[in-house]
Amino acid sequence: MILAVAALGIVGFTMVKASPSTKNTRSMTTIAVADTAQKTPVKVEDLPPAVKTTLTTDPVKQWTPISAFLVKSGTTQYFEITVKKDTQTQVIKLDKDGKMVQ
Repeated sequence: MILAVAALGIVGFTMVKASPSTKNTRSMTTIAVADTAQKTPVKVEDLPPAVKTTLTTDPVKQWTPISAFLVKSGTTQYFEITVKKDTQTQVIKLDKDGKMVQ
């Protein structure tokens, strides 16, 4: 009887281990990043010159910046800028030198 319970526990563990949910993994990653990042609002007109220059070049110049945040996560720092074109909204991330951040 004890052997049957132990075998059932191993099979159950193996089944759970064999089919991980990618949805839960993404949620956990997002939560971890959100908890460690600090976002400070920045006026679009107060962005560094290099960032403003990038916003005026292709393909970004087709979009209008509507809000910006300075994001600090550990030793990483970048600007998270929400841009809009017609009814579409996108978020782009640029470092202080105006280069795209992944």
